[in-house]
Amino acid sequence: MKILMLSWEYPPKNVGGLSTHVYNLSKALSNLGHEIHVITCEEGTAPIEENDNGVYVHRVSPYKVDTDDFTKWVMHLNFAMIEECIRLIRKIGKIDIIHAHDWLTAYCAKVLKWSYKIPTVCTMHATEKGRNNGIRTEMQRYISSAEWLLNYEAWKVVVCSTYMKEEIINTFSIPEDKVWIIPNGVNTEEFDFEFDWLNYRRQFAADDEKIVFFIGRHVFEKGIQLLIDASYGIVQGYSKVKFIIAGKGPMTEELKSRVRNMGLEGRFVFTGYMNNESRDKLYKVSNVVVLPSLYEPFGIAAIEAMAAGCPVIVSDTGGFSEIVEHRFNGMKMINGNANSLKDNVLQLLNDEELCKYMRENAYKTVSENYTWSRVADLTVKMYDFVKEEADGTEWSLGGEITTNKEVRSKQPRRRTKTSTSKSNKKQEVKADEKVEGTIEITKEIEAAVGSDEEKVAKPKRTYKKRSSSAAKPKTTTTRKTTTSKDKTKDK
Repeated sequence: MKILMLSWEYPPKNVGGLSTHVYNLSKALSNLGHEIHVITCEEGTAPIEENDNGVYVHRVSPYKVDTDDFTKWVMHLNFAMIEECIRLIRKIGKIDIIHAHDWLTAYCAKVLKWSYKIPTVCTMHATEKGRNNGIRTEMQRYISSAEWLLNYEAWKVVVCSTYMKEEIINTFSIPEDKVWIIPNGVNTEEFDFEFDWLNYRRQFAADDEKIVFFIGRHVFEKGIQLLIDASYGIVQGYSKVKFIIAGKGPMTEELKSRVRNMGLEGRFVFTGYMNNESRDKLYKVSNVVVLPSLYEPFGIAAIEAMAAGCPVIVSDTGGFSEIVEHRFNGMKMINGNANSLKDNVLQLLNDEELCKYMRENAYKTVSENYTWSRVADLTVKMYDFVKEEADGTEWSLGGEITTNKEVRSKQPRRRTKTSTSKSNKKQEVKADEKVEGTIEITKEIEAAVGSDEEKVAKPKRTYKKRSSSAAKPKTTTTRKTTTSKDKTKDK
C-alpha cells in the first residue's frame, strides 16, 4: 500500500512523543513492504526530501505570513502540506490511505480526503480537554473543535489505550466501533548495546550516588513540579542521590528557581534537550526513572525505560495504569501526590531485590506486548479493514488518480485526437460545400440583377429587385410625393 502520513513533527523536529511515534511506526510499516510518504514541517538544516531508511520524508515550509497566533501558523503549515501532497499525488499516482496525526494536520487531511476520495484515518495522541483538565479559553475551544473535525472526518480513529478510547468517545460523541486501540511500542533491540557504562555515569553522579532520572517536557501536565516538591524528603531519606532532569519547557526556569530556594542545587542536573542516544544510555545507568504525569494517554517513556532495564515509577492514571502493575513490573504513585512519589522512590532506592524482580518482569511485558512490529501489524490490519469497507464505493482507495505520464499514454487520449482529426475533415468538407453553394448563389444573383455596369447605371431597379414586395408600395409613394413637390417648386 501507499500510505500518506501527515505529522507536524518528525525527527529531527521533536516537540513531544508524537515525533517518535510517527518515526517508528513509519519505519515498521516500511519494513513490512509498504510505501510510506511522511509530509511534515521543516526543521533546521534537515533535507527538504530524503529517503530515511525506506521512509520517504517531505518537509515543507509554512507560508511566510507573520503572525504570533499559533493556530494561524498551523493553518499556514497545512496550506503548504496540501501543496506538497498535490505535487506528490501527481507524481506517484494512487494513494491508498491517508493517516493524519492529531489536530495539527486536520485541514490538510480533510482537503485531500474530499478532493481525491481517499479513505482517511487519524491517530489521536491526546485531547486539548485532557491536557488542560477542561476547556477554559478561546484557543482551547478552537483546538478542541478542530480535534472534533478530524475525528468526524476519519474513517477510523486510533488511540493508544482504553483510557483514551473512553475519553475520545465521551468528548467527541464518536461511535465505539469507530475507535481502534493500538498501543505505542519500542524496539527492544535498540537498548541492547555496549558502551563505557561507568565513565558515562560519572558525567552525572559520583560512584556512590544513585540516579533518579526524569525526561519529558517541562509543563504542568507532566508533573515535573511534583518531583521537585518530593526531592527534599527524598534527600532526607537517602542522602546519596542525584536528580537528572532532561528536557525543557515553559516551566524550566521556575523549576530551577525552586531548587535553588530549597538549597538543593548540588543535587540536580538540568541537561536541557537530550537526544535519543544519550537518553538510552541514561536509562541504563539510572537507578529509578520517575514519570509523575497528571495526564498521560499512554506514556511511551515508561516502556522505553522498562525495555532498557530501569525500574519505573509512574502516576496511577491514563495509559500508565494499563502498562504498569504495582510492585510487579513497576511502581504506581497516587496521581498528583508528592508524598506518594517520595515513598515510592525511597522504597526502590533501598530495596535492590525488588528492583531486580521488577526489571525482569518489565522487560518481559514490553517484549510481549509493546514492540513496533506488533504495532505495525495491528495498523495494517486496520488499513485492510478500511479498504474492505471502501471496496466498490467511490472511496475505493484513491479513485482513478493517475500521474501526468500515465494520462498522456492512455488510449482514450489517442482516440480523442483521432476523433478531433475526423471532426476537422468533416468541417473542411462542409466548408467546401459552403463555398460551392455560395458561388452558385452568387451566379444566380448576378443573372437576376445583371452586370456590375447595369447595377451602376440603374441603381433604382437594382434596389427594387432586392427589396421585399411589402416595402415597394411605401417606397413608390414616397418617391412620387417628393417628385410632385419638386415640380411645384419649379413652377
